[in-house]
Amino acid sequence: MTRYGGRRSQAARDAITVEIGYALCSAAFAAAVVLGAVTGPALLFELPGAFETVLRHTGALLATLLFAVRTVSVLIRFRRADQPGLPGRTDHGS
Repeated sequence: MTRYGGRRSQAARDAITVEIGYALCSAAFAAAVVLGAVTGPALLFELPGAFETVLRHTGALLATLLFAVRTVSVLIRFRRADQPGLPGRTDHGS
């Protein structure tokens, strides 16, 4: 049921499914890039033990945070685009 008491159409359900898939895939890609960029030097070079550990933990933390933030931001943007504007007003590309 929608907020207005009606049922969602199949097209609306499909759009939500596609948007969730896009959010998860783009978040996973961004997280993998950040993880590789931060932890890559620890894997490629001989670094002091503490520095290597800090890089690995920092990379994992940043990748996790980026995944969550990216997923939520894509879904919020989709939700805002799906909401109708105020009655009597037009929305021209804002």
